Amino acid sequence: MRSNKVQPEAAVVQFTNCRILRDGKLLREDLWVREGRILDPQKLFFDEKRAADEQRDCGGHILAPGFIDVQINGGFGVDFSLPSEDIASGVALVAKKLLSHGVTAFCPTLITSPSDVYHKVLPNIAVKRGGPEGAGILGVHLEGPYISREKRGAHPESHIRTFEAGAFQDLLATYGSLDNVCIITLAPELSRSGEVIQELTSRGICVSVGHSMACLEEAEKAVQNGAGFITHLFNAMLPFHHRDPGIVGLLTSDKIPDEKRVFFGLIADGIHTNPAALRIAHKVHPKGLVLVTDALPALGLDNGQHTLGQQVVEIKGLKCYVAGTTTLCGSVAPMDVCVRHFFHTTDCKVEMALEAASLHPAQLLGIEKQKGTLNFGSDADFVVLDDSLNVKATYISGDLVWQDSNFSH
Repeated sequence: MRSNKVQPEAAVVQFTNCRILRDGKLLREDLWVREGRILDPQKLFFDEKRAADEQRDCGGHILAPGFIDVQINGGFGVDFSLPSEDIASGVALVAKKLLSHGVTAFCPTLITSPSDVYHKVLPNIAVKRGGPEGAGILGVHLEGPYISREKRGAHPESHIRTFEAGAFQDLLATYGSLDNVCIITLAPELSRSGEVIQELTSRGICVSVGHSMACLEEAEKAVQNGAGFITHLFNAMLPFHHRDPGIVGLLTSDKIPDEKRVFFGLIADGIHTNPAALRIAHKVHPKGLVLVTDALPALGLDNGQHTLGQQVVEIKGLKCYVAGTTTLCGSVAPMDVCVRHFFHTTDCKVEMALEAASLHPAQLLGIEKQKGTLNFGSDADFVVLDDSLNVKATYISGDLVWQDSNFSH
């Protein structure tokens, strides 16, 4: 039996006095939101004859799509590569803390680990929508163990693997399940990697090349087989050489299928990548640039010794090393810091810096119709910023989920 009760119409909120990032431009327009989605105000007016139920004055601030971090190893004392008694609550803590940095969605990242770690951790990191409790989880990024020993960086050598006779079946046995996985980083020069890349991409998983000794031809074959991302460009790969530019050469390769765009991650923390290298990457292939933090469990903590998976790391200011070595092992700079550093270092447009942390990662994952834009119909996940790109407020599905104590609107 149907209820005759009239359902109340969902409230329409109008954000005024703001500059909206849309289609690569900062537009002086209002942002209209209802039921977690961005509205077309003309349709609302002409089709429904409705006005806003509530107006919020944004004080001239920038409204940009929420930041998306596709490579983050943990933070605030939580290590995604270390099984705990309550893995889900650790992930939830990081998700909550990321809101103050403008991150509305992320990919928890596991570095090279023993097989039993994947079996314990992966079932406990479920894909979920964001909200007041924290940023959304888009899926896990598995960085390794199918990587180069020579370019392992901070990954423990004892757990690095190659593709054995079973190739893809071996990978499945190692991870246990791919249900919650959205990105896998592997070295494309490994024997039988081509068939593994094809199988993974056929299942909708993004394959990234990284921690690799691959020459350009091997990298190009990986892209032709379906790979679409480069894990932290310049780091843990062969340096550029004019006769064989290696993986870096993918940015200008003429062997990439016409319909394919290769994306690449950049750690713009002021430590991992020289400013000149940041500028080169930006000028050569700006539409593929994706800012990532590669943040460690020590993000938000003090200097000293911390963990990264199966090993100890040492934090000295913004520099992070495998303990007792000079090997860099990730970052402690949150996404908003990376956005600001990238903006100032490259002298790019504000729009570009913001899209590198929002639109581009969404395009990489094929979710740009829902995330990474403020287009009509997309999710109302956005961040309020001042002209210096400091985060003042974070919204998910149109709900205020974090606000600077000195900011009100």
